[in-house]
Amino acid sequence: MTLTPGVAVFRLLISDIDTDANGAISEAEQRAYASRVLRDLSIAIDGHPLTPRLLAMRFPTLEEMKEGRGEIQLDFGADLPRGGRHRKLTIENRHQRRIAAYQVNCLVPRDPRIRIAAQNRNFSQSLYELEYVQTGVRSDPAFFRIALRWPRMARAARAFSGRAAGVPAPPPQIGR
Repeated sequence: MTLTPGVAVFRLLISDIDTDANGAISEAEQRAYASRVLRDLSIAIDGHPLTPRLLAMRFPTLEEMKEGRGEIQLDFGADLPRGGRHRKLTIENRHQRRIAAYQVNCLVPRDPRIRIAAQNRNFSQSLYELEYVQTGVRSDPAFFRIALRWPRMARAARAFSGRAAGVPAPPPQIGR
């Protein structure tokens, strides 16, 4: 998950991260913020809730964040339960809804045995569903790694402001 706080929201977000307001983000503050982000995510496969855990994190300098170019990188992983060939991954992101702009996409899988069947999202992209088919893959429990991306606020504003040049039509909508 990549969070890119834009210049316009820096002051709001930094008070949530630098909780002792000393102008530095300690490792304890980084972990605490990553835990809050994780609590704001709901991830399920085939309707079964997953329990994601933090695998790694990287925070930019405060100066990079002030300039709107610092990206907070949070990597989460979860164990997948057994399942059939047709799977549906659902992600709901409730983190900083008041100030956030979300963008969720799936990259083409490296594994040729996995085929993307459909992607659906609500207008704000805070709710995302990925349907995929896996062939030749054992149904034993597996490990899943997720990388969600928050765009820079300027790009998000263009994407959500309507039909700006080069912006495709809104994605298929799902509830919420």
